[in-house]
Amino acid sequence: MTAALQDLARAKINLYLHVTGRRADGYHTLDSLAVFAAAADTLMLAPSPGDADGQVRFSISGQFGAGLVADADDNLVVRAARALQAAAPGRRFAPVSIDLRKMLPVASGIGGGSADAACALRLLARAWDLDVDLAPIAASLGADVPVCLSQAPARMGGIGEILTPAPVLPPCAMLLVNCGAAVPTPAVFRARAASGAPFRAEAALPDGWTDLVSMVADLEQTMNDLEPAAIALCPAIANVLEAIAAEPGCAFARMSGSGATCFGLFADATQAGQAAQRLNDAHGWWTSAGAIGHSSASHGAA
Repeated sequence: MTAALQDLARAKINLYLHVTGRRADGYHTLDSLAVFAAAADTLMLAPSPGDADGQVRFSISGQFGAGLVADADDNLVVRAARALQAAAPGRRFAPVSIDLRKMLPVASGIGGGSADAACALRLLARAWDLDVDLAPIAASLGADVPVCLSQAPARMGGIGEILTPAPVLPPCAMLLVNCGAAVPTPAVFRARAASGAPFRAEAALPDGWTDLVSMVADLEQTMNDLEPAAIALCPAIANVLEAIAAEPGCAFARMSGSGATCFGLFADATQAGQAAQRLNDAHGWWTSAGAIGHSSASHGAA
């Protein structure tokens, strides 16, 4: 490796999430449609001459990096590097440094840590010139990591590792809003179990949508089964959803993953961007808006 590399770890958004069952090992099975927003962390990888072969220096910067520094040695990025090395025994691994510029809120239901791990796998495989199947390595790191490898829309099944093609999505813009509360995923699943909420069948989806109106009509027949439990733990989520839904041009609002990040879908990217600015100005919430998978404008929490 002679040149520095850089890639984006995009936010994963669950347009719906059905909890379909629970395995004997305690993991829940699900059915979800995942898409990727423009908002992203950035990973920068560079040669680290003078270090021992295989050494990976890791640093964290960015708006939300401070809260992760204490546990940097156990970060999913570092674990991804170790797992990739273990998958190619006998190879020489040039020493590298990785800086994670953390711009996505932590523990927020948008798969930020999983996206970072997937991004690290992509970058390190290039840097070390490895021809290995990254999918099983990704699955060993977490249920959301496989879908984050390609950062392409996908239907998620199993515990998240079974991926099938998503319906064709219409052009639309997405607003993301996070109120600043960290909501741990295990706590949400525990709260849901304690509530006695039933499991739900997989959603019936078409092959695609030609416009946002038809997609919203189908999404309204689905749920995020984790949303009620997350709101019970963090009532501010309900306020965020109400505020998003009240914005001009918002066609649909829902919580992503286990929260607390919520999203709104808009036909007009300008209206989504204006909504992001207004909600940040009014509440100090972190917001981001842009076409799915394209450029975005983000506003940090006050």
